[in-house]
Amino acid sequence: MDNRDLVARSLAAVWHPCTQMKAHERLPLVPVARGEGAWLEDFDGRRFVDGVSSWWVNLFGHANPAINAALADQLGRLEHAMLAGFTHEPVVALSERLARLAPGRLGHAFYASDGASATEIALKMAFHHWANRGHPEKNRFVHLEGAYHGETVGALSVTDVPVFRDTYVPLLRRNLVTPFPARHAGSKEFQCEACADEAAGALAKLLEAQGDTVAALIVEPLVQGASGMRMYHPRYLALARELCDRHGVLLIADEIMTGFGRTGTMFACEQAGVAPDLLCLSKGITGGYLPLSCVLATDEVYASFYDDSVARGFLHSHSYTGNALACRAALAVLDLFEEGRVIEANRGKAARFDAIAAPLARHPAVREWRRLGMIWAFEVAGAGAGFAARAFEIAMREGALLRPIGDAVYFMPPYVTDEEAFAVLVRAGTAIADELGACA
Repeated sequence: MDNRDLVARSLAAVWHPCTQMKAHERLPLVPVARGEGAWLEDFDGRRFVDGVSSWWVNLFGHANPAINAALADQLGRLEHAMLAGFTHEPVVALSERLARLAPGRLGHAFYASDGASATEIALKMAFHHWANRGHPEKNRFVHLEGAYHGETVGALSVTDVPVFRDTYVPLLRRNLVTPFPARHAGSKEFQCEACADEAAGALAKLLEAQGDTVAALIVEPLVQGASGMRMYHPRYLALARELCDRHGVLLIADEIMTGFGRTGTMFACEQAGVAPDLLCLSKGITGGYLPLSCVLATDEVYASFYDDSVARGFLHSHSYTGNALACRAALAVLDLFEEGRVIEANRGKAARFDAIAAPLARHPAVREWRRLGMIWAFEVAGAGAGFAARAFEIAMREGALLRPIGDAVYFMPPYVTDEEAFAVLVRAGTAIADELGACA
């Protein structure tokens, strides 16, 4: 097997995601032969740092020995069994541990395979909860400007990223949009407390006028990923929680990206001191090994479905719900968090990485440098059309896998990344700023 052969076969047989396939006439696919730790390698032996954790899923590196061993053990016991009417030890153990870790009292776990499916589950669950309680009129949802919650039809109805949403508008249910906590739509004033107050005021007016028809507010806590790593002050979450309680609206926290330590705490909601009614998890839950997602629900939401009537039950289902292998991978991930005291260790690591990145943060073409937990992001002045694709090529040349979003370059590496590998990311970011930036 070599790079050229695999790329040709892939272009002939695979429809790649989030891609205009014709673009690969100019920008070749990157073949991956193997991975180890924070590094990926092609068939020619060229290595590059996985600076985006393979779309934000990889926490503890590729080919992690502990996760490998857990999966090998589980393969000899049970690979999968249907979860409707049956159960198994990995799904029970994972549900118990997630309930102990999650903020508040989120005592029941419902499983699927990917983040968008978790969003669909949470939306349906919120609507059905109110219908079971005699309020079917509460069937709309509120989401933030710039929100991204997935690309299935329900998830797109609470997504506000034009490139993903606009084509499919005729298929989507109309929901309600509330301002992102910033001075104005294009503002990059991150962590602004006054902006949190102003946006919460707008949310208060919306719920006062239409709260009787709203089932839930859905938010990405602290960071909007697909909108360019836009970060906001935890105060907004605290105020939103109060407003939801006041107006009888559920709060859905989409921690599909922000969960499992990315923002510096196990779950981003912790930084606001709030607990949601429904918590969506995926991506890092299995350390990037297997598809798995989960919605954790409060006892109150669960109780509204508990009845003799089948129609009052939550009949949503997926064939691979609660897959035993995926749950075992997730349990191994939680073991690694506990054994390595990862949240605490990452704080020290992030501070060391900040020092390595300091020259890039001061680069004359770099704008809006920001960090939250293990996420770093910045814009490049004068980026121009085609910036993301050109920046990707520059980064690959420097030995780093980066995937800019619009004009935003970000680093979200696995937690096993060391100073040497992070320096490669900084070098790539510097080359992008040097070559594509307009220094003012």
